[in-house]
Amino acid sequence: SSNMARTPKKAIIIGAGGQDGRLLFELLAKLGYSLIGVTRDSVITHKAQSPLKRIDIGNKKHVKKLISAFQADELYYLAAYHQSAQDKRLPVAQGLEKSYETNVFSLINCLEAIRLRSPRTKLFYASSCLVFGNSKQKVQDEQTPLLPDSPYAITKAAGMSACRLYREHFHVFAACGILYNHESAYRKDNFLSMKIIKAAIAAKKGSTAVTTVANLKARVDWGYAPDFVKAMRAILKLKQPDDFIIATGRAHTVADLAAVAFGHFKLDWKKYGLSQQKNS
Repeated sequence: SSNMARTPKKAIIIGAGGQDGRLLFELLAKLGYSLIGVTRDSVITHKAQSPLKRIDIGNKKHVKKLISAFQADELYYLAAYHQSAQDKRLPVAQGLEKSYETNVFSLINCLEAIRLRSPRTKLFYASSCLVFGNSKQKVQDEQTPLLPDSPYAITKAAGMSACRLYREHFHVFAACGILYNHESAYRKDNFLSMKIIKAAIAAKKGSTAVTTVANLKARVDWGYAPDFVKAMRAILKLKQPDDFIIATGRAHTVADLAAVAFGHFKLDWKKYGLSQQKNS
């Protein structure tokens, strides 16, 4: 009915401060959604009022209050605890604990609040291709066995299982996206893609400093993050929830990425500031 068309869709984005959260917030705002975005230390809104000034997703009461007050059409769970290779390593048990808190327990707070207080809210959970671990299958699909082998991957796999449980036993619309690498201008400097781009810019400015990467031959399926957030929304528009791989299906080597980045400035990466670590 024409009346329906006038009510803007409502969405909650948990993890609105990260690359995907920022891109999704921009996309949905453009589409006229009323939005509540939860970041680590603040709440950002667009055409909406948040019931709380600060939301701790680990706090059941906070999550229940947010979800029952806002009655969102869609909830995107993009928050994740992840250590990049550049971060100071935590002891394994501590890393697992922190990963479980964000990637599983806080997700369960959302699933449970939806089940009890807002059953028509559709939830999207951002998982990762790392759940496949060192897969024997050259090309993974939704039926590929999960073989997680790091705290991050183990907890992402557990989050997917929690979504499946709520989907099959409690009829919560909980869909998972298994995301392969995806990049954008919002990537932090400690990501490989940004490291290479920064090296190309420095070389263009005349720098002779050398940036080392672990493995120039490593093959990665790199996608464009703005396309990935569109896929998340498309998944929530489906009639039935399920698990989906979000990827380009094409792998490129780290050297390919370097060739494109340096080539943008008409430079040959082999002559400028990029090399492989000797001991890798």
